[in-house]
Amino acid sequence: MTRRVLLVEDDPRVRRVLRLALEDEGYHVSEAGTGEQGLADLPREEPDVVLLDVMLPDTDGFSVCREIRHRSNVPVIMVTARSDSHDVVAGLEAGADDYVTKPLVAKELSARIRALLRRVEPAVDHRPRRPVVGDLSIGLDDGVVLRDGEPVALTRTEFRLLAELAVAEGRILSREDLLDKVWGYGYFGDSRIVDVHIRRLRTKVERDPASPRYVVTARGLGYRLAG
Repeated sequence: MTRRVLLVEDDPRVRRVLRLALEDEGYHVSEAGTGEQGLADLPREEPDVVLLDVMLPDTDGFSVCREIRHRSNVPVIMVTARSDSHDVVAGLEAGADDYVTKPLVAKELSARIRALLRRVEPAVDHRPRRPVVGDLSIGLDDGVVLRDGEPVALTRTEFRLLAELAVAEGRILSREDLLDKVWGYGYFGDSRIVDVHIRRLRTKVERDPASPRYVVTARGLGYRLAG
């Protein structure tokens, strides 16, 4: 099945180069030159992944990403200028699943997209189907997480993090473990992406994210699911 990419980028030359490169990799690419157009195209195009530039003429990519998160759990890859800038954390906090930095390398970008699409697939069926931790019920097959019987809206990456912690059955998973399990072997980024997604996950599954009951930190070691 051909995967669909929605490319939100204001520079027509960059759009053309990326579209041609991604089409050579087998993707169907639709283009949007503004954030408003990207949001309008989202329900019509039904992309498998959104490639979203930070700098847009009508708004910034962070605002667009937050609006996408209100509407959909489609995976989002932010395009930033520098990997050591605040853009990385800001993009992840806005709801992005991953980031790439300019100048873009087509092969690396394609590898990132493939890895992202692999990790948002449903969990494999040899795992426990619905572990219960306190008032959390985690559906590893259907991707539905309940707290006190009410559904919790997680992105696909947030769900994969929670699922891996649940399957570990209380064992500590290091940031490197989680990068390998959730983002995939050979991930090009750094461990900040884990910490930001853990913070986002806590805001959704914890009653008091500042004093987490379930997704707890093992200082200097990593994270585990308690309770």
